[in-house]
Amino acid sequence: MDTQTLDTGAVAAYLKDKLPGFDGPIEAIKFQTGQSNPTFLLKTGAGNYVLRRKPPGQLLKSAHQVDREFRVQAALWDTDVPVAKMHILCEDDDVIGSMFYIMDHVDGRNFNEPTMKDETPQTRAGVIDDMNRALAALHEVDLEATGLSDYGPQGNYLERQLGRWTKQYRASETVDIPAMNSLIAELGEQLPEDDGQRTLVHGDYRIDNMIFASEGTKCLAILDWELSTIGHPFADLAQVIMQWQLPAGAEGRGLAGIDRKAMGLPSDAEFVAKYCERRGLADVADLNVFVAFSFFRMAGICQGVLKRGLDGNASNPERALKLGAYVPLFAESGLRFLRGS
Repeated sequence: MDTQTLDTGAVAAYLKDKLPGFDGPIEAIKFQTGQSNPTFLLKTGAGNYVLRRKPPGQLLKSAHQVDREFRVQAALWDTDVPVAKMHILCEDDDVIGSMFYIMDHVDGRNFNEPTMKDETPQTRAGVIDDMNRALAALHEVDLEATGLSDYGPQGNYLERQLGRWTKQYRASETVDIPAMNSLIAELGEQLPEDDGQRTLVHGDYRIDNMIFASEGTKCLAILDWELSTIGHPFADLAQVIMQWQLPAGAEGRGLAGIDRKAMGLPSDAEFVAKYCERRGLADVADLNVFVAFSFFRMAGICQGVLKRGLDGNASNPERALKLGAYVPLFAESGLRFLRGS
């Protein structure tokens, strides 16, 4: 199945009477950074849009739910959480072969890694601080007022997610990885009791899933809401901390070995403290367990990407194979955090 091209004629015909102000024809350019749902920049006579679609082909159950992405971003449009404006959700697979949605194209800067090597220390500090602000705002969203109170099930979030991602991982498993088996087992033994915190969570909160102003440091939009649900807010916080433990550079996109103070970047503890200040929290309990879980889930995601690459329906086949090599490394890192080492 082809995930690299788009039937622009079919899209233009569909949007002609459904998108106010639409002016075809369309030029489509695929973004190469996405691994899950193929995403295209649409250039039209009336301006630019973004189309995000479900991949064609046989997919894992409950994955690639672009309708959920559309719903949550539409619900957040009038809140303090920065999102792109949603326009149309097409649930008819016959139009281009799979479900898709259309949203505004947000013009700004995207930082592929948190080092932001071409920026000043002051800019880096400002960007990370606004990333922190947006995260706190996300976890303060009124679920009832936004109509999202049913966006995720009740119960222990980590327990539910561990079960879900274990199933996803086993369904896409290609080789036996002892560290992953140990991580799954030990996470099951150390999950904290449910403390009743229940908020909207993004599920993949990191700097490369955000658009910032071309001038300044304000976050204009959080992207890639596929893993969003109702759950425990510390999972998103742990996702940020987990990412920063990885090697710096285009592959790891982390901060390991970086002199953060010299670069204007906060320590893990400083970022967590600022988040707690913004939300009025005393501290973050069991953060190591949440970080270990983040490593586990990232390993599961990479394994799924690898499987799609091997099956021939990955959004970026070459990168899919590279990501697959990280699965055992993520599992080992998760074990280190879980064991307090």
